[in-house]
Amino acid sequence: MSKQRDFVLRTIEERGVRFVRLWFSDVSGTLKSVALAPAEVEGAFSEGIGFDGSAIEGLTRAYESDLLAVPDPSTFQLLPWRSQTSPTARMFCDITTPNGEPAVADPRNVLKRTLATAAEQGFSFYTHPEIEFYLLKSKDFDGRGPVPVDRAGYFDNVPGGTAHDFRRESVNMLEELGISVEFSHHEAGPGQNEIDLRYADALTTADNIMTFRTVVKEVAIAQGVHATFMPKPLAGQPGSGMHTHLSLLEGDTNAFYDAGARYQISQTGRRFIAGLLRHAPEITAVTNQYINSYKRLWGGDEAPSFVSWGHNNRSALVRVPMYKPGKGDAARVEYRGMDSAVNPYLGFSMLLAAGLKGIREEYELPPEAENNVWALSDGERRAMGFDPLPASLDHALAVMERSELVAETLGEQVFAYFIRDKRREVAEYHSQVTPYELSSMLDTI
Repeated sequence: MSKQRDFVLRTIEERGVRFVRLWFSDVSGTLKSVALAPAEVEGAFSEGIGFDGSAIEGLTRAYESDLLAVPDPSTFQLLPWRSQTSPTARMFCDITTPNGEPAVADPRNVLKRTLATAAEQGFSFYTHPEIEFYLLKSKDFDGRGPVPVDRAGYFDNVPGGTAHDFRRESVNMLEELGISVEFSHHEAGPGQNEIDLRYADALTTADNIMTFRTVVKEVAIAQGVHATFMPKPLAGQPGSGMHTHLSLLEGDTNAFYDAGARYQISQTGRRFIAGLLRHAPEITAVTNQYINSYKRLWGGDEAPSFVSWGHNNRSALVRVPMYKPGKGDAARVEYRGMDSAVNPYLGFSMLLAAGLKGIREEYELPPEAENNVWALSDGERRAMGFDPLPASLDHALAVMERSELVAETLGEQVFAYFIRDKRREVAEYHSQVTPYELSSMLDTI
């Protein structure tokens, strides 16, 4: 038995752990969980826990429904919000078939496959997400819509405010779970907050994001408020994005860094950015997977709506942040399109696959956006080659359906399920009669 497994079993006994939750994700990024008694954990390591995969959205088909959840001992952590009552731990799982093969539709396995492709090219992939979300006093629909916990703005200090206590408690819990936080602050919208996680390899970061969402919601419940990662919960206010900084390493060397290059971004880095830009429209359905996502992308408030890149230009889809002199390991690129409701396993897979294709096929980086892209006219943007991102989920799915890159990266089963599921969401949305239609048309038509 491995040292990690021994550590888990020893910790369970020494800390009096009563339950061990096995976590994994469905295709949409919803966290799934099964609780084990401590006596069952050793067997789960060696044999996995069987379950009906066809009952999990998109995970497998009915005629091949038997799957196993195999816990990853390196992800073992005690859950802080259960420490006082019934000590509870969690581990993320890899999903396999009964013969031990990775389940093709397991989102964690999709990311592992993409990381393996990067490794074949000599790269490891690191990410650093800036996660935005809203805190609401009420989510009830009383004619006014959701009510935020405050009316504060960007970086505001609100003495005695809910957000201060909330962020402090959330950061403390994340640190207890071994998730390092860079900083936290109030964002631009009323009740909107941001917590940034430190750089880690992409698989660890994706696991951390799944844990992060759970922590935020648990703290919110404990404090009598509601947390949401909905991309655009409040009309007329900023949406919640997940701007993500990306780096490739070749061994211990930052592959994006070249001291003599413009902005210190290497040719590898430039080709990676070119890959992100060329394939952005076709991966947008994955990075922005809900109807509501497009109300953020096309709602202003610094959400990127056009395919462009720039140095320290926050109106661009891809930003090259200001270089820190003497710190070559800080060279990175920031993808600003993704929202905080993404399935991180699939989102990171698509960003990496697009960038790797740019490197592999030696894409040329187009001219940068030196001006405010939002302030340009449609004609000016067309002349500069700043094409729009898809304007709706329906449009994004139509572009994605034609993409060999997305199909190859996600795999046939995830690709087909994702499109089918999101087409259903579009159809359900279009069948609704909205309050806007009633208020603007009922009495006038």
